[in-house]
Amino acid sequence: MIKLFELLIKKIEMTWLFYAILSSIFAAATSILAKIGIKNVNSDLATAIRTVVILLFAWGIVLFKGLGKEIHAISKFSFLFLVLSGVATGLSWLFYFKALQVGNASKVAPIDKLSLVITIILAAIILKEKVNLWIIMGSVLMSIGAIVIALN
Repeated sequence: MIKLFELLIKKIEMTWLFYAILSSIFAAATSILAKIGIKNVNSDLATAIRTVVILLFAWGIVLFKGLGKEIHAISKFSFLFLVLSGVATGLSWLFYFKALQVGNASKVAPIDKLSLVITIILAAIILKEKVNLWIIMGSVLMSIGAIVIALN
């Protein structure tokens, strides 16, 4: 059954957009599930529980796919930036859970998604990605939308 599923997945051409849409769906579910689960729980403890689940889930996938042996092939440079990314993720989650604990999910999530605009700015500055008028307009609209929702 698992082999059949893997074969089916390989035959379906999945693009970055498909994965990005799935990511947004699960991010939305995360906000709602976390808001429900965080009631009467310290936000730092809730983040730690969530992190353990993600740790077990991610390493389970790596071990299931037999990718553990590839860890030695990662350069020190890449490893450093993956660690820094992990630290940034941890800080993001800690602050996100604290915000969810004291605020409404429908207001916290849009402000959290201002990370999209910040990512565009940082990608242009650090990664030298091209930013055109459409990207600027979309970023402005996203920012305005997040602020309008949060202040409503």
